[in-house]
Amino acid sequence: MFGRKSAKRSQKGIQKMTYDKERERPILKCSICNGEQVAGFKDIHTGKFREIMLIQDDKDLEMFLEIYDLTTVAKEY
Repeated sequence: MFGRKSAKRSQKGIQKMTYDKERERPILKCSICNGEQVAGFKDIHTGKFREIMLIQDDKDLEMFLEIYDLTTVAKEY
């Protein structure tokens, strides 16, 4: 009832999401100090980062890639 209209379910039951490919690019924001990684999208025009999820291990990264139907994601320090 209150879900996003752009979401679809994959075969594994993970809800697929979309993002504006013309305005945003997927990145991992990585901390040099403690190694913390946050996955999200950076607006190409403004540089504003939209945080999606904390990446604690490879499984989290795989889930982020699957949800947004991505193959790779760039790292930004």
